[in-house]
Amino acid sequence: MDCLFCKIISKEIPATILFEDHDVIAFEDIMPQAPTHFLVIPKKHIATLNDIEDNDSNIIGKLPLVASKIAASKGVDQSGYRVTMNCNQDGGQTVYHIHMHVLAGRKMAWPPG
Repeated sequence: MDCLFCKIISKEIPATILFEDHDVIAFEDIMPQAPTHFLVIPKKHIATLNDIEDNDSNIIGKLPLVASKIAASKGVDQSGYRVTMNCNQDGGQTVYHIHMHVLAGRKMAWPPG
């Protein structure tokens, strides 16, 4: 498979892993857009939010749970953080394996630009 994130999951590409279990993996973003920036992804390859199926709900539900636990471990849970998922080209998606960006450590602007 040519998917960058699937290669991280299979350990073909190194990453700074923050969390991993049977369903989910989280790792530091290699091009951080904030002092704290990590990704949380399902291990199952799901290309876009549009491709989530009913039987994926447990895995997808774990993403924000993992994000909040990592945010707490990094000490940014109380000051605040942003969680973003992009879908398709106009939504800003560049890797077609769904992923949750978690950004913190600075004041976030709205709208995001």
